Amino acid sequence: MVKKSIHEINGRIRDGSVNVVTAEEMVDIVGELGAEGAAKEVDVVTTGTFGAMCSSGVWLNFGHSEPPIRIGKLWLNDVEAYSGVAAVDAYIGATQQSQSKGIEYGGAHVIEDLIRGNSIDLHGTSPGTDCYPRKVIDTTINIYDLNQAIMLNPRNSYQKYNAATNSTNHTLHTYMGSLLPHHGNVTYSGAGVLSPMHNDPNYETIGTGTRIFLGGTQGYIVGEGTQHSPAAGFGTLMLKGDLKNMSSEYIRAATFEGYGTSLYVGMGIPIPILNEDLAKATAITDDDIVTNLLDYGIPSRDRPVLRTVTYGELRSGSIDINGKEVPTSPMSSFKKSRQIANELKDWIKAGEFFVSMPVERLPTTTPCNAMKQSNVDLLVVDIMSSDVTTIHEDAGFHDAAKIIMEKQFNHLPVVDSGNHLVGIVTAWDISKAVAKDEHDLVKDIMTRKVVTTCPDEAVDISAFKLDSNNVSALPVIDSNKHVVGIVTSDDISKLLARRH
Repeated sequence: MVKKSIHEINGRIRDGSVNVVTAEEMVDIVGELGAEGAAKEVDVVTTGTFGAMCSSGVWLNFGHSEPPIRIGKLWLNDVEAYSGVAAVDAYIGATQQSQSKGIEYGGAHVIEDLIRGNSIDLHGTSPGTDCYPRKVIDTTINIYDLNQAIMLNPRNSYQKYNAATNSTNHTLHTYMGSLLPHHGNVTYSGAGVLSPMHNDPNYETIGTGTRIFLGGTQGYIVGEGTQHSPAAGFGTLMLKGDLKNMSSEYIRAATFEGYGTSLYVGMGIPIPILNEDLAKATAITDDDIVTNLLDYGIPSRDRPVLRTVTYGELRSGSIDINGKEVPTSPMSSFKKSRQIANELKDWIKAGEFFVSMPVERLPTTTPCNAMKQSNVDLLVVDIMSSDVTTIHEDAGFHDAAKIIMEKQFNHLPVVDSGNHLVGIVTAWDISKAVAKDEHDLVKDIMTRKVVTTCPDEAVDISAFKLDSNNVSALPVIDSNKHVVGIVTSDDISKLLARRH
């Protein structure tokens, strides 16, 4: 049985005899030599990942002004930072959006601008106190003006990430990118074979105090990240590092269309090969890593798993969903992940980076519970109108006009011969048809791309659908696409009025 110590490995780093390989290279070495042989030959395996990590941010200390101020509210380039600690400390979160530019610029962009040495407009306000009499501060700063700029990311480097697709009839804009309708694409995140936590799944060398690569400089693992759930394969890490030494090569701001801002973070962990078990663990391949493909078209915390899929399949460029070949695309950069693993390897070989053991192991049984909600959310079935009239798609639009006038409503769901929803017509559609005098049938003037809801959907989700799709009514359908009701923006407005 091979046994090595951190002291021995660091001695080899110091005298230049250390053997370092990337996790990608380790696969073939273990395949050729076996776990025992690889453990004898290899001292350190480097990993790397570069992807969007929303749960990131930076602690900043600005120093005291003259006269001094205890900042209560703070904006950096019009992005609000949390300043509810001490007088001149603040935390800028990556996903906080600009008050004037919206999702086009956010906390992630402030962080990247700081790294690049760009000037940042600071605006702070305070109620004023005897010891901090100033009430307003406006100034311009850059990273060199700050006493500290400490990146502290609550949740980075997910052990694995679910892949995403979309079963609805419209495009979804999510943190997994734009998901095309009818399973038009699949997106995924993670570095697969180079993924840091997959190369030490038992957290033997990854834990509190472990020295890592973060943003192009040396950083540390603070401990388990938020939502750390290792039993489910979703371990996470909380990381820290000095922003002043980071590079925009490895820390990049991003805007996801229709979603918001995020921060691409580059990080890598060296795995010291202390024994055969670690050598075997670092030989994991893309085909060994399995994740779930979720349907993001279901607006729920518990999205259905359509199938399991390996990273090998995802990285091949397409996968099968119900007999349909669907293109896949990564949300993270494998090229950059490989670059990080190689740069970390070079640092170690040059004697510029020494490996370390954690001062405390990460927990392995921590659950990730859902939010406790003390109020019961209303469902669509609680507010929808069940007295809904439909019309056949082959009916004349004059018949539709007659129904709308008699029933005194504006939305008429359209069904086929099997009573399945196939469209919707409104009073406005009929007015246009009359004015143009071009069509006679309902199916010629109806909207076919119908946004729908179902009886057991939360009212809040229906309200979001109405708002984001700029429509004023949603047909309520059952699992057979039969219309069982309708909910309108008026129904939602009345509910909100009662709530307030």
